[in-house]
Amino acid sequence: MIHTKIKGSRGERGFSLVELMIVISIIGILVAIGIPAWQSSIRSTNEAAAISHLQRISTAQVTYYNTKNRSGYGTLDELSTGSYLDRRFGGDTPVVDGYIYTIALTPKSGTQPPEFHANANPQKPTGLTATGTRFFYIGSDVGAPTSNQEKPASAEDPPVGGG
Repeated sequence: MIHTKIKGSRGERGFSLVELMIVISIIGILVAIGIPAWQSSIRSTNEAAAISHLQRISTAQVTYYNTKNRSGYGTLDELSTGSYLDRRFGGDTPVVDGYIYTIALTPKSGTQPPEFHANANPQKPTGLTATGTRFFYIGSDVGAPTSNQEKPASAEDPPVGGG
């Protein structure tokens, strides 16, 4: 039988418990600083994507309107099943890049032309895991997307990047 004697000598190589705790603390500090910055970057990216998607929806609506003899605008389903818009926008309330997209249509009535009103609202607007903090709108009554910090945006809100 072979017996091995384990010795704890001061000359052994390796890290002490104190050194390991310091390294773990440094990693914790870096993570605490990095995660909020990373989440802020994701929110900003989602917001930029929402603006771009709304502009695409507006362009798709104009194309649809002109293709359909100027009789009306299309639902998100109609736009996405045609070749007007990406299929991700199909359904009643699609979620794309952290934003929920809705559209309201007003049909032509007498001398009033038809209208569309599209909103992009953050899937989760508050908290550490917020997907976005701004609400966006575009419609046949505005030329560019508008935004609101607190509630779903409308035509009355300021344009994105403006006053």
